[in-house]
This record gives sequence, C-alpha cells and structure tokens, in this order.
Amino acid sequence: MSEPRSPRLTPLYTRLLLGAILVLAIGLFFALDLGRFLTLEALQGRREALVDYRDARPLLVGGVFFVVYVVATALSVPGAVILTLAAGAVFGLWWGTLLVSFASTLGATGAMLVARYLLREPIATRYGERLRAIDAGVARDGAFYLFTLRLVPVVPFFLINLLMGLTAMPARTFAWVSQLGMLAGTLVYVNAGTQLARIGSLAGIVSPGLLGSLVLLGVFPLAARKLTDFLRARKVYAGFARPRSFDRNLVVIGGGSAGLVTAYIAAAVKAKVTLVEKDHMGGDCLHTGCVPSKALIRSAKFLSHVQQAKEFGMRRAQADFDFAEVMARVQRVITAIEPHDSVERYTGLGVDVAEGAARIVSPWEVQITGHDGNVRSLTTRSIVIAAGAGPFVPPIPGIDQVPVLTSDNLWELRELPERLLVLGGGPIGCELTQAFARLGAQVTQVEMLPRILAREDTDVSDLVAARFRAEGISVLVNHKAVRIETDGAAKTLVAETDGRAVRIPFDAILVAVGRVANLHGYGLQELGVTTGRTVEVNGYLQTNFPNIYAAGDVAGPYQFTHTAAHQAWYAAVNALFDPIKKFRADYRVIPWATFVDPEVARIGLNELEAAEKGVPHEVTTYGLDDLDRAIADSATHGFVRVLTVPGKDRILGVTIVGAHAGELIAEYVLAMKHGIGLNKILGTIHIYPTLAEANKYAAGRWKQAHAPQRLLRWAERFHAWRRA
Repeated sequence: MSEPRSPRLTPLYTRLLLGAILVLAIGLFFALDLGRFLTLEALQGRREALVDYRDARPLLVGGVFFVVYVVATALSVPGAVILTLAAGAVFGLWWGTLLVSFASTLGATGAMLVARYLLREPIATRYGERLRAIDAGVARDGAFYLFTLRLVPVVPFFLINLLMGLTAMPARTFAWVSQLGMLAGTLVYVNAGTQLARIGSLAGIVSPGLLGSLVLLGVFPLAARKLTDFLRARKVYAGFARPRSFDRNLVVIGGGSAGLVTAYIAAAVKAKVTLVEKDHMGGDCLHTGCVPSKALIRSAKFLSHVQQAKEFGMRRAQADFDFAEVMARVQRVITAIEPHDSVERYTGLGVDVAEGAARIVSPWEVQITGHDGNVRSLTTRSIVIAAGAGPFVPPIPGIDQVPVLTSDNLWELRELPERLLVLGGGPIGCELTQAFARLGAQVTQVEMLPRILAREDTDVSDLVAARFRAEGISVLVNHKAVRIETDGAAKTLVAETDGRAVRIPFDAILVAVGRVANLHGYGLQELGVTTGRTVEVNGYLQTNFPNIYAAGDVAGPYQFTHTAAHQAWYAAVNALFDPIKKFRADYRVIPWATFVDPEVARIGLNELEAAEKGVPHEVTTYGLDDLDRAIADSATHGFVRVLTVPGKDRILGVTIVGAHAGELIAEYVLAMKHGIGLNKILGTIHIYPTLAEANKYAAGRWKQAHAPQRLLRWAERFHAWRRA
C-alpha cells in the first residue's frame, strides 16, 4: 500500500492567501494606473513640489519614500529606475543613495522571501533531488555569483529575486550581498537623478557605454576569481619546473576499475596515455573483491539449495564437496575474467601499460620502477590517481597476536575454519558471513552498532538478520570488540555489550569493518597533495594541484566498482580537455547492492535517509509473497519499496529485497536517471511470469492509492445510468 511519510507542510490555503494578496496588490497598481506617477515626465514636473515637501517635513517625506520604494521593489512593479532618479532629484546624492541602498535591499529581500514561501515547497516536492544539488552549489558559490549578477543591470533584478527565493540561500546572506552588489548601480542612477533637469530620456542614462561599463564591472569578479585560481595554482606549483613539452598527455596510477576506464577513455580519444600498475591488472575488484566474493557466494548458494531440497519437492539431497576445491573454483573464475583487464588487451587498445611502482616526483613527472628494477621517468600534462583502497584492521589490543583474515588474503584459505568470527556488519561482512556459514563453518558475526546493514531501513536489516539466524549464524549486535586473548592455540574475542563482557571463542577471525584509501608509497605527501581519509578533490575530481586528479576508492565518496568507473569518465575528460571544457561529477543516481540472500539493492533515498533529510515522501511497498514467479521459485522473502514525491509518481528512491534484487533495480536506475515515473513503468509490458513484474506491481500499488476517487464515483453513476 502507499502511505504518506512527510514532515508537516506549509498549509496550501496559507500560500494561496498570500498569492491572492500579492496578485491583488499588483492588480490594483495597474487598475489605478499608479504607473503614471512613475514616469520621467511626472518626476520632472513634480520635482520642485517634492523638494518643498522635503524641506518642510524631511523625516516624513524620507520615510514615505522609503516605504514606497520597499513596496514597489517587493512587488516587482515597474518604476524602480524612476524612484531611484527621484531619490537623487529630491534628496541629493548621498542621502538619496543611502535611502535607495537600504530600501532596495529590504524590498528585494522581501520579494525573495515571498517567492520562497510561495514556490520553493511545490518545486522541492517535484524536483527535490535537483534542487538539493542546486542548494549545494549555492551554499558553495552562491554569494559570489549573486554579487556578480547584482553588478550587471542588464539582468532583471526581479528575476534574480525570484530565482534566489527558490534556493536555500539564507536571507541575511542575500541581503548583504545584494546591498553591496547594487551599490555601484545605485550611485550611477541616483547621481543621474541629481541632474534631472538635463535628462531628456531614460535612454540617456542607460547608454550603451554605461551598460558596457557596468557589465565589465560585473565580469570583474569572475576575472578576479580566475586570477585568484591562477595565482593559487602558481603558489602550489612554486618550486617545480614545468617541462617545455611532455612525453604523455596522461599518466594513470592504478590498474583497477577507475584506472582502467580512465586509460581506456584517454586512448579512445587518441591521447597518449600510460597506465601504471604495481600488482595485478584489474585491481581489488577482480582479484580480492567483487569477482572472488561473488564466485564464493554462488557456490555457497548452491549448497543452500541442496539444504532446501524439501521446499522443491525432493525427499532429500546432499552434496559432497571440499572447501579447497571451492576456493580453486574461485581462482578459476578470476583466471577466466583476467583477459578482460589484461596488459595485452589494453596495449591493443592503445594504452602504454607499465608494470611497476609509480612515484609522483613533480606535478608533471612520474617515476616508474619496473619489476625488473629498471627506472624510467615520464613527463605528462596530467595525472590521474586511481590507487584504490585496502581493508582497515582496527587497533584492537591483541589483534596482532593472531592471524587476521581480510578481503585481501581470505582467498588464500584452503581449509574451512571450524569457528569463524566475522568482525563487521556492513555489506562485505554480511556477504562473507552467510557464504562461510553455508559452506559449513560455525559463524559468529559481531557488530558494534544496533543492527547489521545499518545504512538500510530497519526492517531490511531485521529481515536479513532473521535469515542469518535461521541459517544458524550467531548475529551479535551492540557488541564492541574490546580485546583479543590467546592461550596457546585457543583464541577469544572479549566484547562489551550493555556494560558487561562477553567472551567469544574462535578459530579464525575475518575483519570486515571498512576500507581505507591507499595514500602512501607513491609520493603524495612528498609532493604536497592534500589528503584526509581520502585524496581531497573538488567537484571536477581535481586535487589541490589542478592537473592532478583522483578517482575511485582513493577519492571516495562511494567505494563501489561501478562508481569508480563512473568517476573515471569525468577524471579522464577533465584531465585531457581542461581548461577548454570540464564537467562536475554527477552522483545523483548511484545504485548499489549487497549480495546476501535475499539480496538487498538500493538507489536514491530510503525511508531512513528521507526522514533524516526531512524530504517529503510517500512509501509504496509490494511484497514478493504476492508475486507468481517468486511463489513458483520459493523465493517469496522480500519486497519492492518505492519512495515518491507526495501525490506524484516521481521516484525519490527504491529499495528491493529479494532474489536477484541487484538485477531488478536496473529498471529503476534507468527511470530515475531519465525522469521516468511510476505511471510509465505501470504502462510497460513485463514478461509473465518473471520477478521483474514486481516492479510493475509496485507501480500498480501506487496507482491504486492515487486513483481519482471523484472521477470513479462519476463513472459508477454513468454505468448505473447506462444499465437503467
């Protein structure tokens, strides 16, 4: 069913009332022809009378003028130029400038706030993700660009007020930046007003020369920023000699997903590129991550089907296997895929592949030490760091006294541990926990947080945890690892939960508590590249050295193979074509999956994140226990959950739990990427009987909840009339 899940919205009637008042005020302005008082002729004809009023009652006239200016600006009615001239004509240059400066700022801020109150909420409801991206840009550079726009009078100020009202820029920031930015134009027009008798028409004020000067003034901050960037780059590059020419257009460090795609793109656009890899082409994904783990999971899943034989109508079934042979199969899978990422393949594509260790010795030079000890140096216009990440082993007291398994060395095992302790309840920890349990190990999973898969919705975590426990896995949440004790061959983890100590004996420990970027060993610190938990990059994936980029796990913010490949396109194109053209990396539609059984796949927001971010949303859930194919396959565990904009079919996020969830999510990835709503998914033919029908039925549940009840009641009457 579809259930509303949203914070309290501004009442619609309140917005309608304010809108009506605004429309009425503007309507009265035109109905009463108040614009006749805001013409150059009217001002010139009344100037002497206005000056007399000012001399007689300066405070009253100044106050009335201030209020009129604020109201006219807030309502965005024509006449701001005439009022500005009037300020100069009646109050003189300095007092006129003071009045106009503050009145225009107050009126513009009022117009901005009215636009925000009336329009931001409906637009955020429909275009929430895009608006959040705009808000992020405004938070970063909005004040600068607002200042630039205010300096250029050819941009209508009412349009600036409207557009800024749709963003999350603080009103105080809007006010002081607007006041500062409008000051130059205010001085020009108020000064013109002091010479009112000499003005024949407004065209004399806004001459091409004057407009050109103000446009140049507006462009100045942009030029200043470019100059600042140039000077900052010169400071960063100080002390390094830039080569007159280069051996390469691009050198890529790291042959994992990000590095391979970067090099491929560079070669495809005919750039001269060298890819440096010190270990194995294909990186962690091929050798220690995605590929081996999925191969292991597949073998373990086959065994789970054997154990479920009765569910499929079999009296009994058994499988004889040897753990070493299972691990040998994992290696065969790696070997079968290796040619896709091989030196030979990439050399054939036009990439110069260097097998060895890279070291960045200057912003334009990379030193490569080959496996044979030979050293060569390459000069390059740009560098892309794609050095990946590795498992993090926490400094638990005593952990150095026992052999530690991680996703790096796990694949060397040839003997199944009898008692396996898995430290970590994230995706990697959960996948390996279930796989080893199905292969026959007695597995205990320890997680310090209140639940495993903590980034997913609570019921998703609970469903997976329940499945784990049903398969004999001991899932211990809210358990913090304190120390490891050894007594001869005996090994014990001491954990703390609810203020008491718990002792967990084990034969082998697998640590899966996260991964850390590879930041050392290739010259980053010596060169001065800024790093934190990752290599720090801007939106274009540039480091503090503008010609050095980073992509993939070493840069974050997502540590997925497909995200690394996604970033690689931006890194390659920006590195090769900046300053002619560059693109800001787009993270709006990033899917991921955890390959437990049932699988968990997600894109966009889930309920947890939507609540944390205060995003208005509705929830539609379709249970797989209702799906014909899932029933036929005995795969009814799970659901499709879709978050949508309240009252609309636009998708904010999807979580799928169930068999082949990682495949099923692809339809929603396409939909979110290209703005396809649930109505179109519902109108798309899906093959029967397939698991993919779940996506259509989820859309159907949404449609049911949003059926036009009034129209249906009229249809019911119509059909009753036809029967009569």
